[in-house]
Amino acid sequence: MELENRFFEAPAGSFFLFGPRGTGKTTWLRQAFPQGLLLDLLEPDLARELAARPERLRDVIEAARTDLPVIIDEVQRIPELLHLVHALMENKRRRFILTGSSARKLRRGGVNLLAGRAVVRTMHPFMAAELREFRLVAALAHGLLPLVVTAADPKDVLRAYASLYLDQEVRFEGWTRNIGAFARFLETISFSQASVLNVANVARECQIERKTVAGYIEILEDLLLSFRLPVFRRRAKRGTIQHPKFYFFDAGVYRSLRPAGPLDRPEEIEGAALEGLVAQHLRAWIAYRNADAELFFWRTHSGVEVDFVLYGPAGFWALEVKNTTRVRPEDLSGLKAFGEDYPKAERGLLYRGARRELRDGIWIVPIEEFLKRLDPHDGFAFSNPH
Repeated sequence: MELENRFFEAPAGSFFLFGPRGTGKTTWLRQAFPQGLLLDLLEPDLARELAARPERLRDVIEAARTDLPVIIDEVQRIPELLHLVHALMENKRRRFILTGSSARKLRRGGVNLLAGRAVVRTMHPFMAAELREFRLVAALAHGLLPLVVTAADPKDVLRAYASLYLDQEVRFEGWTRNIGAFARFLETISFSQASVLNVANVARECQIERKTVAGYIEILEDLLLSFRLPVFRRRAKRGTIQHPKFYFFDAGVYRSLRPAGPLDRPEEIEGAALEGLVAQHLRAWIAYRNADAELFFWRTHSGVEVDFVLYGPAGFWALEVKNTTRVRPEDLSGLKAFGEDYPKAERGLLYRGARRELRDGIWIVPIEEFLKRLDPHDGFAFSNPH
């Protein structure tokens, strides 16, 4: 599958490009900058050479054309290179593109992040509108990672994805001594998808100390494999909960980690995948549009909830996701309550049905239609059928 129509657009100068493995960073860079000097730190020989002698980078760059960018792929493998990159940017006026599938070593090591001279951008799984053919059922089963979408057997690739991270990131970097405990945690945390995160409950379920689980969650986030949504509290008129909601970055990765047994309801698993699929699209829309907006959820102490709230100068929207083909009056209760507290918010409900409606000021939109038309080049509006 060709990636030339991806919504991601490169900034004019030097930039960091972060994204989980398999999101297509290297493929996109090869297509966008075919003549650029690409240094892939996943190549063992090159990584060993530069780790032993970081100053060797200067010699390699001096031999390359000055009008082409220098691309350092997976720069977190040798974060010490950033000091030299900074000097070359200052003295030689070179353009650098630095990619990474983890921000952990860069941030925690206190290394030079180029003093703000390189902006930070993120690459996400495919958005539905980036694909020539989008099928909701397939996206819920396998997700939208380019690595998976383009595979001959998506199931096999997904099955190996978690192992790849365990071997090539967690074990390689020595972030945890107990790989077995981390693998058990990965399975347990999958039950928290699209739910309010309770670290103590996760620790109890996988029989690991709470502090260790909190550290494991940080590892997932540093590897860009998961994220937490905070509660929307601005000018709150009702008491809201404090704990965030948890999501894996891709619905397919969630499905590959979530065990399914005779006691598990398929609609429960698919409902969490559906909400996660919408979450990853909203994050990508914000990132690619470079929108001045943040993503939240809303839940009161009494349990009234709205799945997503987008808030910022770009606009104010409240969004509910239902894994159903029919919308009942009670399905709109959270959005109605939110509208009472925040009348300026545009509200919408996404569902598995086929008809667009407007009920009590709330747009009811087929979820597949919404995802296909969610384009960073366009504004965000439930009422716009294009």
